[in-house]
Amino acid sequence: MSGHNKWSSIKHKKGKADAQRGRAFTKITRELITAARIGGGDPEGNARLKAAILAAKAVNMPNDNIQRAIKKGTGDLEGVSYEEYMYEGYGPNGVAVLVKVLTDNKNRTVADIRHIFTKYNGNLGETGCVNWMFSKKGSIAVPKEGVDEEKLIEIALELGADDVANDPESHEYEVQCEQEVFEDIKKGLQEKGIRIGTAEVAMVPQTTVHLEGKAAEPMLRMMNALEESDDVQNVWANFDISDEAMEAFGG
Repeated sequence: MSGHNKWSSIKHKKGKADAQRGRAFTKITRELITAARIGGGDPEGNARLKAAILAAKAVNMPNDNIQRAIKKGTGDLEGVSYEEYMYEGYGPNGVAVLVKVLTDNKNRTVADIRHIFTKYNGNLGETGCVNWMFSKKGSIAVPKEGVDEEKLIEIALELGADDVANDPESHEYEVQCEQEVFEDIKKGLQEKGIRIGTAEVAMVPQTTVHLEGKAAEPMLRMMNALEESDDVQNVWANFDISDEAMEAFGG
């Protein structure tokens, strides 16, 4: 399984800490405001807002906070306006990296992102330099324990998934689908009694760079530094690292 999904699992484990939950609230609030500003305050007619509300509920954000953020986005309450940008570049060992941000100060944000890339021997590049290496897909992790692979494939394909990836070194299968059917497939798997882990619409790499041992650590530290920025909403990269290395770092 590619690094983006393993990294998502680590984020969820780290997110149990109060400080991490507070950071999650900040990021989701920005997404709620932006989604409502762009597509309106009705989640039934705004898929992006609906996804943001589900993400907010997943980290137990109070409903009052959710509604206040939506009203700021629609203009019913005064609030900050955030702009969305995607930064691209290379991390250590030639790993391709995409960084999605929501910011009220582009100059501050790009300086921070550039500093992080440089600190970990990476390079912030021009628009389009690595984006072509990724495809926007729904990605749903399913723990292997207690799940028959052939049955999972049958169910997932019937629901409209494109593929079920099985990395022998991973503890999870990865159900991949088009973003338009992501929520339907996630719901369908749960209705069939299949336990799911992390689930997100992600920029999935078409090819990966495998990192071993010491080569993995600076890449993971760079990912962590980017995630810790309040302006950063998502980070995707095309590295592949063993579960053991990822879990050791996550611990």
